[in-house]
Amino acid sequence: MQVSLLYHTQEPERAVAMAARLCYAPIGAAELLETMSDDEVSKVLRVIMKSGHYSALEHASYTFSVDGVSRALTHQLVRHRIASFNQQSQRYVTLSGEPEVIIPQSISEDTKLAAIFDAAIDTAYNAYQTLLDAGVPAEDARYILPNACATKIVVTMNVRELQHFLELRCCKRAQWEIQDLGNKMLGLVEPTAPYIFMDSGAPCRRGACPEGTMCCGSPFERIERS
Repeated sequence: MQVSLLYHTQEPERAVAMAARLCYAPIGAAELLETMSDDEVSKVLRVIMKSGHYSALEHASYTFSVDGVSRALTHQLVRHRIASFNQQSQRYVTLSGEPEVIIPQSISEDTKLAAIFDAAIDTAYNAYQTLLDAGVPAEDARYILPNACATKIVVTMNVRELQHFLELRCCKRAQWEIQDLGNKMLGLVEPTAPYIFMDSGAPCRRGACPEGTMCCGSPFERIERS
């Protein structure tokens, strides 16, 4: 998995603070953006984050490039509806060469299971190529391809939705691949807005786990996978 932060709102914390401060200011947004001191920005951010007035967070956004993930992951990812996605198309991009797939660790670490997995992938890809050779359009031949297919996607989220994504997907109960993605994204955004993202991630980073009897029983720990 390769995750890159392509770009984000310039000075995101200042942009968020400006938007929130405008509600109570006699001057315009452009002037606020230029004239607010760093102390004022910090003070407004503290109020926003403690009071739960998160609408101002929607004025800053982040765009990520995500490569080398499975279709199983992106099926979960696009369920975060307050976001923008553009994904490599299996309709217009014809797959060729060696199959590029994501293999779960629970399978790859077992020689027998890995052999079963590989055989199934080879069967699917060989059938896909046979259909293409027979003149079947790629948009129809793709129906036989597995969730394991590697894909690429560009993701844009505003900070409010990004916080929600990180809360759900950095949790240890999240599926391992999207949990990996969440932790990588969190590591990329924290340096850009350290106050806003200082408590981001799984809810147990901030306090008690909200999962009740479904709680994993472990404290917050960022999981990094190669």
